[in-house]
Amino acid sequence: MFISDRTKGLACLRRRWIRFSALLLAVGLLTGCGAAEPPSSISVEAEDSADVPRESAMEHALKHLDPKYVCPMHPQIVRDEPGSCPICGMDLVKKTMDPMVGKYPEVVLRPAVMQNLGVRIGTVERGTLWKYIRTVGRVEFDETRLAHIHPRAEGWIEDLKLRAEGERVTKGQDLAEIYAPAMLSAQVDFLQALEPQPSGVSQVKADKARNLLRVLDIPEDVIRDIQQEREPRNRLPIRAPIDGIVTGLMARQGMYVTPETEMFTIADLSRVWVIVDVFEAQIDWLARGLPAEIRVPARPGKVWEGRVDYLYPELDPKTRTLRVRLVFDNSDLALKPNMFADVIIYGGPKHDVLKIPAEAMIVTGERATVVRVVEEGRFQPVDVVAGMERAGEVEILSGLAEGDRIVLSGQFLIDSESSLQASFMRFPAGDAAGTESSETPGGAHATH
Repeated sequence: MFISDRTKGLACLRRRWIRFSALLLAVGLLTGCGAAEPPSSISVEAEDSADVPRESAMEHALKHLDPKYVCPMHPQIVRDEPGSCPICGMDLVKKTMDPMVGKYPEVVLRPAVMQNLGVRIGTVERGTLWKYIRTVGRVEFDETRLAHIHPRAEGWIEDLKLRAEGERVTKGQDLAEIYAPAMLSAQVDFLQALEPQPSGVSQVKADKARNLLRVLDIPEDVIRDIQQEREPRNRLPIRAPIDGIVTGLMARQGMYVTPETEMFTIADLSRVWVIVDVFEAQIDWLARGLPAEIRVPARPGKVWEGRVDYLYPELDPKTRTLRVRLVFDNSDLALKPNMFADVIIYGGPKHDVLKIPAEAMIVTGERATVVRVVEEGRFQPVDVVAGMERAGEVEILSGLAEGDRIVLSGQFLIDSESSLQASFMRFPAGDAAGTESSETPGGAHATH
């Protein structure tokens, strides 16, 4: 009888233990942090769970976001309980953080911490931004003012007047004299056409022969001399068609030349081109006729004013830039081809734009952020969409309003603090508890 009662008692005790274990398991699954507490506290929580509202995962995460106490002068000193700073001896102050408002949590800083971080405040304003492009250009010849000189007939250079490249020449100046059999034959035909002929025929033949001499590029004054003297010339002059600098001298004394032979190249440098490369994002600002100015290292303080002359039709596939041609007067010949120049192209003003100092922007590969002042000592990062940036100011297309106060310096630390808090808020309550319990035996949170 005694044994039977004992057996029944053990069975009853076993059933109670199974039910108690199941209850413990349920409590552990529902309350993440309870797994790290002593069994006695778990049982008490289980008994009172019906009466005490269970905290949400967000509430639990907020409880363990940051250290509770911080030194006003040394923010790296953090503690879970009141005390004094081991560096300066000041009393630690309680650090609070408001729940997240919007995408990023607010950060609360005391005046002493703000001073330590060097926080400066500015205001979002409306105003005017000037569109302009600052880039580097290359001085080049104006290709519309280049002259390539070829003979009009086969022959030999009998007398070369030029000796080296770089010589300045004027329009009509003799560059060389050439003997060409075809030119000599054309002169003879012209003189024969000048002989007396039947009425009407003489004038037609003379005009035809004179036009042939012009086609062979024989100067008009030479044609008149031939007509007056009634004698052909063995050597005929090759003259400069424009004023300029001899940039190419391929002819040599006694050289045999043909119409395919380029004997001279002359460049008029009184006007030059400057070729610049403009980024793809700035192409929309460009148009023909826009004013531009350049400066070159060779002439400090000197500014040349010009204009946009041409936009090339395609981008460079490697640099993703567009070539733009500018035109500048160079009557003093100070600009030399192949010089580098600092270039500014003015695109006109853009009025009534929302703008902030460029130093307030935090730009990463994914977002552009500005730290907004919610109220005194309270800050919150906000994402913005930026427009044009000029002269240290940035256009704001969205994200801020006129009159908003923003942080101009120290914003990187505030943004980092807010991002860290947002990251903690994404942790489930169980994960946060598990992480803390693994770092602090017995469930006691040493640091947060």
